[in-house]
Amino acid sequence: MAVAKKGELLLDVRDLKKYYPITKGLFRKTVGWVKAVDGVSLQVRKGETLGVVGESGCGKTTFGLSLMQLIEPTDGKILYNHKGNWVEVNAKTIKGLRSEIQMIFQDPYSSLNPRMRVRDIIAEPLAANGVTNRTERYDRVESLLKAVGLGSHHMKRYPHEFSGGQRQRIGIARALSVNPSLIVCDEPVSALDVSVQAQVLNLLKDLQKEFGLTYVFVAHDLSVVQHISDRIAVMYLGRVVEMGDVEQIYNAPKHPYTEALLSAIPSPNPDVKDNKIILTGDVPSPANPPQGCAFHPRCPYATERCRTERPELVADENGHSVACHRAEELMLKGVDVGETA
Repeated sequence: MAVAKKGELLLDVRDLKKYYPITKGLFRKTVGWVKAVDGVSLQVRKGETLGVVGESGCGKTTFGLSLMQLIEPTDGKILYNHKGNWVEVNAKTIKGLRSEIQMIFQDPYSSLNPRMRVRDIIAEPLAANGVTNRTERYDRVESLLKAVGLGSHHMKRYPHEFSGGQRQRIGIARALSVNPSLIVCDEPVSALDVSVQAQVLNLLKDLQKEFGLTYVFVAHDLSVVQHISDRIAVMYLGRVVEMGDVEQIYNAPKHPYTEALLSAIPSPNPDVKDNKIILTGDVPSPANPPQGCAFHPRCPYATERCRTERPELVADENGHSVACHRAEELMLKGVDVGETA
């Protein structure tokens, strides 16, 4: 299990699983399981950003929702450092931790109540956490709007009166209202224009410095993740297949799946030849994952051992973890971090 190199440990996820039952027949008998998250273990330290990336359907969003207990995990443990004491995050304890663990959702429109004014949307978590004085709540709302680049004149407006980028800023302000330590960001810029994405990413980085925040940043765009993350966890079919610092993942990937994802990043240099790796076949079903390494049906480097024996996530002396039998012998191509900046 890879661990960050700096800061006090804040979150410790151990063998997290989320299985959905497959039912059949009149009596809805369970005949199988969809393994959306299948044994994820990782740690996050205070002040860092952990990027979680992978194709659609790899389980990254389910993982993020499980951290928030918006989806109840099937098995595993989520431990949170609450003022120096480790607390297991579950359905019983999450209410007391809501002020410390918040979430920014993917769709900035559907996550905001269209019948509420902005001031009430942002003030609602404050009221739920014991701030009964209305003037105090609205003063806090005004300062938060200023922090995310909006003004007090926006307080009485409704969500439909804002652009997508502005709505996401409102969602960020709502997440910040109760002074959280950890924020789970579920693809917070994927629904925005590219120019607005950069603005929101820079805002998140500035807020992290100002408020001492820790992020778990879920995304599918590796150039976005590279811009904001300290470490990256690459997921495939519900499991982490590689994890390490940004430079390790981008410059020297050790898993063939990571190499394929990096090859899809467009280079801003027109003289650089396009060498995309086209993976053959479809993503296997999480209801019936392949024997051995889950990636072997699409992997150009697969051997017989890959087809029969599932590799475990193993870290080297530099904290770079990979789940691949051939990690030490393969020379995989990365992307210069400077090219994607």
